[in-house]
Amino acid sequence: MSTPPRLRFAPSPTGDLHVGGARTALFNWLYARHNGGQFLLRIEDTDRARSTDESTRAIFDGLNWLGLTWDEEVVYQGANLARHQADALRLLENGSAYRCFCTPAELDERRKEAEARKDAFRYDRRCDRLDPAEVERRVAAGVPHVLRFRVPDGSTEWDDMVHGRIAFPNKDIEDFVILRSDSTPIYNMAVVSDDIAMRITIVMRGDDHISNTPKQILLYSALGSPLPRFAHLPMIHGTDGKKLSKRHGATAVGDYQHLGILPSAMRNFLALLGWSPGGDLEVMMLDELVERFGEDGLLKKAAVFDPKKLEWMNGQHLSILPVEDVAQWVMPALIAAGLATASELAERHDWFILLLELLRVRSRTIDDVVRQARPFLVEEITYDPDATAKQWKDAAHTITLLSETRDRLEALSDWSPEPMEEALRELAESHGITAGKLFQPMRVALTGLAVSPGIFDVLVMLGKERSLARLEAAVASLERGQTD
Repeated sequence: MSTPPRLRFAPSPTGDLHVGGARTALFNWLYARHNGGQFLLRIEDTDRARSTDESTRAIFDGLNWLGLTWDEEVVYQGANLARHQADALRLLENGSAYRCFCTPAELDERRKEAEARKDAFRYDRRCDRLDPAEVERRVAAGVPHVLRFRVPDGSTEWDDMVHGRIAFPNKDIEDFVILRSDSTPIYNMAVVSDDIAMRITIVMRGDDHISNTPKQILLYSALGSPLPRFAHLPMIHGTDGKKLSKRHGATAVGDYQHLGILPSAMRNFLALLGWSPGGDLEVMMLDELVERFGEDGLLKKAAVFDPKKLEWMNGQHLSILPVEDVAQWVMPALIAAGLATASELAERHDWFILLLELLRVRSRTIDDVVRQARPFLVEEITYDPDATAKQWKDAAHTITLLSETRDRLEALSDWSPEPMEEALRELAESHGITAGKLFQPMRVALTGLAVSPGIFDVLVMLGKERSLARLEAAVASLERGQTD
């Protein structure tokens, strides 16, 4: 029986959780869940100058919002310095690394000389040729030095889960530093040390890390540790084909949370950036994503982040999620907009759920739901100027229609769609107009908007008293407009 896979997401806490990082985390999480493995989180906080607690919280918040829970305690890379150093010294002891006393100024001078000759600069191993006694003398004297990894001859290859066979000639990899002169590890050393300690079996990350992989493979081998499998995910581009950046709009996951996107829709959308379930299937809930996700569907080509596609996806999720789940995301937005309090929504819960059923099918974001919900939650509405210009063009005729509509509705003893429709269609017929010519001016009077749920649904949700009051207010507004 094969061992369950262990995967990790290892962000640096130097900013928000961005779309690319969230996609990487999601793919790792889905693979672990699909294969009964573990998903781990490591915060790579060794860059003390740029790492912040605020960024760490933003990473946690983004992952929690997406529902990407990790299976063990968070690992903080900065806390593992002693192990990083010990692993680097093991490489020195087993002959895989050597001490280099060349100063930054000396290296810079040699780099300039190489550029003048139009050669590519590469460290020439001069410190590897020092007599052992001389090395000991310099160390005893406290001469600053770094540890360099001695790159062997040959090539370094691996079967990438995304790209297939990848090979790097070792002659193109210079003897790289693994421990700085202040005894802090270089990125590749720290990552390999941590991945070994965390027993990571699959390293899944962006393909901008491909150039790091041969160095890391060499370190694994020199430390005598089994290699994980590697998967390098394609870059994410904007709709213009260029690498996704702030010029394309929001790139942080938290921004989309505040733009009215549901976490289930964001998960679904991110899953399709570099993976395909096959066929034309696009809209998937979490269980289906977990069930279908596998390495066979991983794509090589760059993915395109299209905000319009995300909005469409969000609209699909708004429509098909259980309405009570949607309510959990809409309620805080309504409260934040000052349209209702938590207690008010709780008192009218059944009514609110009915309203949400009507509004969500016409919405693409939570913000759309909030905008459409306003007329049902406030006492006084404002009229959209474009809607009144189009639907109340003939003020005198509209006053007559709305006044008679109010009278017909007031006379109804049964406030339900069937008698409403019968009364209003008779009214439209008596004026020689289609029902739509009556319903559209009514819609503006009742909601202030040109678009809303069906007119009879609007009347039922507003209730008789408020509906009649809105019609009266519209007539009064039109009459004032005539006398101004």
